Amino acid sequence: MARQPDIHIQRPHALGLPQARRLAQQWMQQAGEKYGLQFKTEEGSDGDTVRFERSGIQGTLAVKADQLDLQAELSFLFKAMGATVEAEIARKLDALLAKATG
Repeated sequence: MARQPDIHIQRPHALGLPQARRLAQQWMQQAGEKYGLQFKTEEGSDGDTVRFERSGIQGTLAVKADQLDLQAELSFLFKAMGATVEAEIARKLDALLAKATG
């Protein structure tokens, strides 16, 4: 049985892939500054996979034309803060989506 990610956030949207990519870039900038994350983007014709990591956290952000799907694994020391980190990431993604669709 596959292990569930410590953080899993899915957000449907109607932005299309180019605008979703711009939104992902904005999130990467914010998350990089706040959490010190390092990123590697793998672009595809139907979407991108953004891999991110730093000590204590690693995960992916799948960027599609109609959905964002973030999954992350936390180290033992970060698990206690998992709900707080998840809520903060969700809040940032929701704010960026609201701004993009506003």
